[in-house]
Amino acid sequence: MKHSTTITFILLGVFVLSQVVGLFLSAPALKITQTVFDEETNTTQEVIIAQQELAGGGERPQSEYPVVFIATAIAIGTLLILLLVKYKLYKLWKVWFFLAVLYTLFQSFNAYPILPLWATFLLAVLLSVWKIYFPNIFIHNLTEIFVYAGLAIVFVPVLQVHHMILLLFLISAYDMYAVWKSKHMVEMAKFQSESSVFAGVSIPYALGRKAKKGSATKKVKVRTAILGGGDIGFPLLFAGVVMQKLANMPEIASQVVGLDPISRGLLLSSLLLPKVLIITFCTTIALGLLFYFAEKDKFYPAMPFVSAGCLVGYGLLLLLF
Repeated sequence: MKHSTTITFILLGVFVLSQVVGLFLSAPALKITQTVFDEETNTTQEVIIAQQELAGGGERPQSEYPVVFIATAIAIGTLLILLLVKYKLYKLWKVWFFLAVLYTLFQSFNAYPILPLWATFLLAVLLSVWKIYFPNIFIHNLTEIFVYAGLAIVFVPVLQVHHMILLLFLISAYDMYAVWKSKHMVEMAKFQSESSVFAGVSIPYALGRKAKKGSATKKVKVRTAILGGGDIGFPLLFAGVVMQKLANMPEIASQVVGLDPISRGLLLSSLLLPKVLIITFCTTIALGLLFYFAEKDKFYPAMPFVSAGCLVGYGLLLLLF
């Protein structure tokens, strides 16, 4: 077993919480369309009847080939991080990560537009600074949950189920290569740990302890259990895209016409979250099996297991509903 039972359940609990919060917060942003017939041109066309714009303006990435776009972005990002690793540019990594956290937190805090933009932006800034420059485990993991939700808000509306299935296969293959063959994923994880800024969930086995003898104190290196951000973010994107597909069913879409984002998000969550959580249940089981059969102090690619859980969960959802 890779981790202790307690740590394993904490990791799985944070994983499930990230999925539930992410799906709930991305519900108002789901792109819902309706097919209408144009009598003048004698053709049918898709009309958007519900979608939430990004907070603070800006456009979602639009591409005819979103899988290529995302895969290219991941490749470029990986190369840039490897450069940071090679030259140990910890400060630059912190600035980059700070901006990413700030943007995604800002989107999450505006999913249900209750507070004014300035208030949510200020909250996002404060938490981002706290997370990056004054880190502690609680704030780190709490903000990570909302970071994944922000990513879902940005990307789910521009993706479809077949895009995500292809992405899961590509990311799983890349994860296996990066961990087992090139091992650069391991190097990136070590770099992030050394910089005290890790893109993922991090659970310490214990806090630093004081030395038993003498007046001087010293910190003891603490063993930490981690779960990479991609291992949480990609199953959330998949479940979010499936929820979006369900939201476009005529009997669901007809109920959201004219609703404000808050009402629409609450309605879609109540109708669809119980169904989509089948995927979360299956991915959690798959992740739990990985933790159970994995050996201590060894690195494993989690995405193949998580992807299998996503596909099994989607298959069950289709069978049941």
